[in-house]
Amino acid sequence: MIEFSEAFAAAFQLIAHFDADLYNIVALSLQVSLSAVTLAAVIGLPVGAALVLLPFRGKRVVVVLLNALMGLPPVVVGLIVYLVLSRSGPLGVLGLLFTPTAMIIAQVILIAPIIAALTRQVIEELWTEYQEQLLSLGSGPASSIPTLLWDGRFSLVTTVLAGFGRASAEVGAVMIVGGNIDHVTRVMTTAIALEVSKGDLALALGLGIILLSLSVGINAAAYVLGDYAKKRMGA
Repeated sequence: MIEFSEAFAAAFQLIAHFDADLYNIVALSLQVSLSAVTLAAVIGLPVGAALVLLPFRGKRVVVVLLNALMGLPPVVVGLIVYLVLSRSGPLGVLGLLFTPTAMIIAQVILIAPIIAALTRQVIEELWTEYQEQLLSLGSGPASSIPTLLWDGRFSLVTTVLAGFGRASAEVGAVMIVGGNIDHVTRVMTTAIALEVSKGDLALALGLGIILLSLSVGINAAAYVLGDYAKKRMGA
């Protein structure tokens, strides 16, 4: 108990004194996760809307596959990206393995299906509500995509926040493709795993406190925006 309390005190000291190693890890984590979420949103938002509004063969199969991809095991994604980016892989010549770029790619693969699937649900509800009105104004299904994405922007922000929450807490894939290299690819989740194995509870707890604070903040923001979106739609 004494060691635990001392580690907690040391963790808060690291945070309060802006420990360079701790905040370098946090900064890299945010850089990787925010980049991955941005790219995943650029892919997932229009794909999710298109699955609702654009008619094509095999749509149900695609929707089922998309929902299945939401549960992709991170270590499997990490392994696939590792094989593709390794020296013997098809993209090995790019030299991306064990770089932040590789970590971003892995996280995009994990997050994009989540954002796309949740976007499809939001747009489906909006299309059901506004379909007749949009069609009467001469707006076809394809041309309605930007309108519905804009109208559902508050609800869609919560889907993006959900993707960021998944990205910031991910450890398996980024460990495989990033290698957990100090000052290069070491992010909060991989650093926590390493520091616990080394017995450095102070740094692990410091990172854990920051990661938990981010998670709480993200969930609070998602709740507030979701509640605002419901009130706005009900108004």
